[in-house]
Amino acid sequence: MRIAVFGVVLAFLSAGVAQAGQCIDAKSARNGFVLARPGIQSEFRPAAGGMTAVANIYESQSPQTQFLFAGLIEVFRDSDTGRVAMIPFADLRKLFPLKAGAKSTIEFVELSPNKQPKSTKTLTLVVKGKEAFRLGTCKYNVLAVNETFKNGAGQTLDAFTALYAPDLQAVLARRYDEGTSAQSVNGYETIKPLAE
Repeated sequence: MRIAVFGVVLAFLSAGVAQAGQCIDAKSARNGFVLARPGIQSEFRPAAGGMTAVANIYESQSPQTQFLFAGLIEVFRDSDTGRVAMIPFADLRKLFPLKAGAKSTIEFVELSPNKQPKSTKTLTLVVKGKEAFRLGTCKYNVLAVNETFKNGAGQTLDAFTALYAPDLQAVLARRYDEGTSAQSVNGYETIKPLAE
């Protein structure tokens, strides 16, 4: 009886350790990891020059590849629907590490095959503060980074708050219409190591 009880306790403890072992930290993030939610799985791999390569696999559309500087600022996107490069007119390395209260505006030009850019665009980043975010049983410290994209005429093209995990160099969720009755969160729900 004691052996059976010990076996059950050992199995339970082993399962707990295995579950806790699935949480990715800054060190293990260097080996890559997978973030997922219903309809999408995103594989994150560190790349040279401070870039993060992200392979997005969707249930209902073609796969997409992105390169994000520090896992936050998109500089390249490629899929069956097209290819786009965002060329900044600033040194993105000077923006990091992000700190609460920091504000930056980056001017960039968007390039795609067979389409001449008509004007430059801007991305404004405002680091509003720190929060905690849960991915399954894992908890991460994130920075709430308000991102606003505008065209050359100053019209807002997109605005949201990115919940950015500096340790992972990844955006874990986006909040839209923040502070209004229409506020919504679009975020990943699970994290696991990248299979070798």
